[in-house]
This record gives sequence, C-alpha cells and structure tokens, in this order.
Amino acid sequence: MKKITSCIFAIITTIYSNVLYAAWYEVTGSATILASEDTARIHALEDATYQAMMFSGSDISTLNALRPYLQEKRNEYQFSNSEVRNVRVIEEKKRGGKVYLKTRIDIYPSANSCHSLQYKKSILVGNIDILSPQQAVMGSVYRLGEDFSVLLKRQIDQQSQSFFATGISKVRITPDQPQVMKMLSEDTGAHYIVGGQISDLTATIEINKLKKDQINRQFALSVFLIDGKTGETIYQNNYRDIAEWPFAKTSQVDTKSARFWTSTYGAMLQRVNRDILLDLETELTCKATLPQVVDIRNNKVQIDLGREHGVKRGDTLQLWHTGSFIDQYGLPRNKVTQSEITLTVDRVYEKGAELIINQPKLANSIQIGDVMSKPFK
Repeated sequence: MKKITSCIFAIITTIYSNVLYAAWYEVTGSATILASEDTARIHALEDATYQAMMFSGSDISTLNALRPYLQEKRNEYQFSNSEVRNVRVIEEKKRGGKVYLKTRIDIYPSANSCHSLQYKKSILVGNIDILSPQQAVMGSVYRLGEDFSVLLKRQIDQQSQSFFATGISKVRITPDQPQVMKMLSEDTGAHYIVGGQISDLTATIEINKLKKDQINRQFALSVFLIDGKTGETIYQNNYRDIAEWPFAKTSQVDTKSARFWTSTYGAMLQRVNRDILLDLETELTCKATLPQVVDIRNNKVQIDLGREHGVKRGDTLQLWHTGSFIDQYGLPRNKVTQSEITLTVDRVYEKGAELIINQPKLANSIQIGDVMSKPFK
C-alpha cells in the first residue's frame, strides 16, 4: 500500500567492543500516503528500521517484535533485549504524496543470533493460485499469482538471512497431499516449501464529480509453509491490504512490467511480499539445520549440505544417531541419540560436503540417515 524506496546509509560512529561493534545508522525511509498520513509514517519508520538492520547484518527476524512499539507516534524509541537499541526521528517531510522520515538508528549486532550460528535452510517457492479468476478480469491480471511468486523468490535470494530459494515449483503446492510434498522436497533438495492462494482481488470505485474517479483494489493472500521431511504444514498466515488501482478499468495490465510494480498497487504488493519474508524469517531462523549422512566411504562421511547452505571447510559438527521404534500404542516413532563422535569438514561442494571422522575407532557406528548439529558457540 505504500511505496518503499531505497535508502541511503551513513555510518556516523563505530564503537568497537571485543569482536562486536555498535553503530549509528542514518537512514531515510519513505512510504506513500493512502489510508492516512499516520499509517504512512508507521510504514516509513518500519522501512527505515528494516533497511538499517539489513545493512548492519543484524537479525531481521526480530523486527516483528519491534513493530507494535513503532506504531506509537513519537520522535524517539528505546528498546532493551534487542539488537536495535534506539530509533530517533530527526526529520519528517511530506512531498509528492509520500512521507519521508530521516532517522538515526543505534544497532548492536549480535554474533550469537540464530542466523549466524545455523546453516541456511533451502526453501521451494510454489506458484501462487488465484482462487477466483473472475476477480482478475479488471486489468487481465490472471498471472499476478505467478509474478508474485517470482517476486518472493527474488526477495528471498536478495534479502533472506536464514534460507535461500531452490527455485519455483511447477507442481501445485497443496497442504492436503503430504506424501506428494515430501517427494517434491526430495526431488528439489528443499527443506521447506512455501505456497499460497490469492482469495480477494475485488475493487471499489469512489465516484467524484469534480475529479477522476478513484479505484481501490483489495489484495488478500493466505500463505502456508510445509516441512519437506514430513509433508506437514508448520505455519500459516493471512495477509490483506488495499491500495489505489491507478489503471483504467478496461486496460490490460502487464504484471511483469516496471510500470505495474512501481504503481501504488504494485508497491503495496512489494510491502506484503516483504512482510511474508519477515514472517518466514521469524518462523525459521532458530530452527536447527541438520546435515544428514548420505554416504560413508574410506572413513569419510558425505552430507547433504554444502557451500550454498553456508558450510565451510574446518567446521566441526556433532553426530546424532537416528532410529525408529514402535511405541506402546503401536505407533511408529523416531528417536535421535547424541553420540561421542565429532566430524570436521574437509571438502565443500555446492550442494554437499565431505567430512573427516575425528574418532576413527567409532566410524563403524555411523549409519546413512544419521544427522549432525552445528554446536552453539
């Protein structure tokens, strides 16, 4: 609903403390005025904070916890137990239908945040469906869902800290078919699968006698996240927003064009897209990424994570034995048992790595399917 523009960063001061540092970042955030100036101000403040966190390398998944406080109309915000310590509004301007906030943000990045300690997860993006194609008639935006998926993948590739996209699925993502989702995950090497459905693209027209009628168009989207190992839906959320539709009612709109994505409606979609990314970061950042043993040969172990996941030569991993059993109710259960074995990464490939067993005498107890963990520092 609000157009997000790029911000210019200036590091004002840098204070070193051991291996960590604190810095002031001067950031200008902006948002288009639609519903009200107060709402635009909130979005501009969120934009500035998000850009500063991205630039500093701090954990963007924590922004969701700050949002309720940023909705208060103040010139200064102070936080405890957060990498963002202080947000101060230096200057506020309204120009060309937008709100611009010049801010100074104090950030203490943490070396112990989850996204710095865990390997990256892989995520497959599904094509987003339009539940009622007749709602796409105005503008002929029948491919909006597909283009929204492309935007989400691009956002993940460029800005995600905790995961990366393996691609966009041509197979329909359906939470009610877990076995199909598991096979799709195995085929694509994705730990998680994200899909969605657009449920509302309806429009309302405000008739004006003295000026051009204004068309406001809805956008409602349900998003679900599937665990590729189990096929189960582990997260679901609904997003709804509204923005001015600046195109003629009878025109055909190219949803791949810059003209569409820089419009008020396209900017709103970009904002929703970023909200999805932040929610996925919050959901996945601290979930453990467990490399799995896929081969054992000559006292060396192959795992299914590699360079694209952040695996580096010299990394030390703890081995966990996996197994299964039938419980007292006759239900199959999985068990994971910590071992005394550690391994060191020797060679790293794009999608895999080769590890040396640090306790060769225990090598015979390692089995394909065992997993490893990256110890917290």
